[in-house]
Amino acid sequence: MSVRVGMGQMLVEPGEPEANLARAVDVVRAAAAAGCAVVVLPECLDLGWTHESARTLAQPVPGPATARLAAAAEGVLVAAGLVERDGDRLHNTAVLLADGAVLARHRKVSELDIALTLYTPGTSLAVTATPVGVVGLDVCADNLPASLALGRALGQMGAQILLSPSAWAVPPDHDEAAHPYGDLWLGSYRALATEYRMPVVGVSNVGPVVGGAWDGHRCIGCSLAVGPDGEVLARGPYDAEALLIVDVPLRDPDDLPDPIRAARAG
Repeated sequence: MSVRVGMGQMLVEPGEPEANLARAVDVVRAAAAAGCAVVVLPECLDLGWTHESARTLAQPVPGPATARLAAAAEGVLVAAGLVERDGDRLHNTAVLLADGAVLARHRKVSELDIALTLYTPGTSLAVTATPVGVVGLDVCADNLPASLALGRALGQMGAQILLSPSAWAVPPDHDEAAHPYGDLWLGSYRALATEYRMPVVGVSNVGPVVGGAWDGHRCIGCSLAVGPDGEVLARGPYDAEALLIVDVPLRDPDDLPDPIRAARAG
């Protein structure tokens, strides 16, 4: 079986939640019109990764931002990255939305050191049963090679697909022709996908990083979907908006990957 996924590689303008959320709603609607059952959007799509506006503009989950996106998620499953306010703490959060409701949230565990003055890391993992299958949710650097234990845990929990809102950035002097972006993520995604027969879909925004240690960097898209056999199903363009439509094969829920079988055998 397979599921049609829309990869919404959209522009994120730091500190401009109204424009960003409107853009995200348009992407969700366009993907739904193209027959997608799942839509993946970038990390921190409301305010931009590490932008200081989060201190005053971040919203709770559930809250107005999730309500707006969830209302657009009519008949589709949406994975989106938002900045979440929880009391005096901020979290870099991915939410899973459908038909007006928040089905799940994941607070990014492997936040980079440069972002820890803004975001509090998460401390838990979970999978969610949905009409399209069992979904694992994480955020960007949760899939770095040093953090693959997180994705493996989601695979061990039975995830049939892993959705990962991301914000992939390069420094101002990056030479894409000499050093094409993406090998780091491709290696990690392939490791998880092949070990658990669990496709991995990561979607990054485009647009500047403003403020903080990475001021002047830019997010460059290059969104990536890897299938259960490690094949590249889709790649987003470099430094350009795009809506990619990809049919992603899923394993049958009763066809367990080897690590789960081994654990159950004792």
